[in-house]
Amino acid sequence: MKIAVIIPAHNEQGSIDKVINEIPNIVSEIIVVNNNSSDNTAAVAQKAGATVLFEPNAGYGYACLKGIEHLNQQSTKVDIVVFLDGDYSDYPEELTQIVAPIIERNVDFVIGARKKELRQAGSMTPQQIFGNWLATNLMRLLYQSKFSDLGPFRAIKYQKLQQLNMTDKTYGWTVEMQLKALRQKLTYEEVPLRYKKRIGTSKISGTIKGTVMAGIKIIGWIVKYTAQKK
Repeated sequence: MKIAVIIPAHNEQGSIDKVINEIPNIVSEIIVVNNNSSDNTAAVAQKAGATVLFEPNAGYGYACLKGIEHLNQQSTKVDIVVFLDGDYSDYPEELTQIVAPIIERNVDFVIGARKKELRQAGSMTPQQIFGNWLATNLMRLLYQSKFSDLGPFRAIKYQKLQQLNMTDKTYGWTVEMQLKALRQKLTYEEVPLRYKKRIGTSKISGTIKGTVMAGIKIIGWIVKYTAQKK
């Protein structure tokens, strides 16, 4: 299967080449979306061999949508799209585990779950842990889902991604994808993965504003979909 990786990156010059270099060679294209960076993220990523796109609007969802737009414009479509952060908190070599359920069992959507026993101490902030717990428990209560994490390291069939019609441009990207997958009854699995302290400071959980805005967006998407369900 043809696999593409989309990496949103805002000021990740200290980590982006490490991420790119450790992605398995089963991937056909690595797309780094330079999301309004003020450092040398783009140059470092390009030197490491990635396709570099520029998205001036700051926002995780903006960057992901730019990467998808690039894939949509290609004459030969990929089979699987993998989303991976550029901060080196994940282990890029575990991409093979992320895509395995799709390749081997025809699963539509796979989340890399940052299990407590596999996480480096301090790799997730208390607010991240609580936010994940709250969001996944609400999805379990309202949609009988089996998600335990909103982990950004994830893989999805390209055609199913198109079907989701993603729209969120900032903090709600991950939960929007999971809610729409549930609504559209995509088959999904979680794969337990390791997780370590990121390089640099998080633009979301590392700031009060980012934490609050992410929380509002996540709960907002769940409330919106619950209202539509009724």
